[in-house]
Amino acid sequence: MDTTQIWQTIDSERAATAELLAGLSDVEWTYPSLCEGWTVREVAAHLTLAPHATIGGAIRDFARARGSFNRMIDQTARRSARRPTAEIVADLRGSVGVHKLAPGQKLKDCLMDIMVHTQDMALPLGIERHMPAEAAIVAADHLWQIGFPFHARRRLAGHRLVATDADWSTGEGTEVSGPIEALVMLLAGRSATIPKLTGISA
Repeated sequence: MDTTQIWQTIDSERAATAELLAGLSDVEWTYPSLCEGWTVREVAAHLTLAPHATIGGAIRDFARARGSFNRMIDQTARRSARRPTAEIVADLRGSVGVHKLAPGQKLKDCLMDIMVHTQDMALPLGIERHMPAEAAIVAADHLWQIGFPFHARRRLAGHRLVATDADWSTGEGTEVSGPIEALVMLLAGRSATIPKLTGISA
């Protein structure tokens, strides 16, 4: 995928995720997500932040978090989550077409972020959403290559990951196979899709 195609996919995923969120009940917004310590509301709020982030704001947030990246992500999501549900949905809808990355963010980070976090919300709610296959391959390659914060190559050392519905594989060792989107979630440190995979257990 080239840059234009990736942004088109990000826009499409943001729009679809906004529609998913708009259809949730008040109770569903309080469901635990796959992100430890976050409900659906915190994940949704987190997705609205990157398109509007500035260098100055990021520096202030990092300072408030006492130099911890993970603490910064958590604190900013929780602050944003205090807003009304309708405002969070409107912000995510409004980010469609905003082709701006957060400071330090790469384009493939942005693609992976929207696809993985949508699953973080949808799976616990029992809502079936599928990642676009070509974009999932891009995300899988990216997750395998980067270290922080997922460290997929270290966690999955000794395994060969093979997609059964896409032309994608990586690693060496015991074969772990299944749908590409289930592998993407595994690479991102989630265990929820392990039942869809063979060759690995939770």
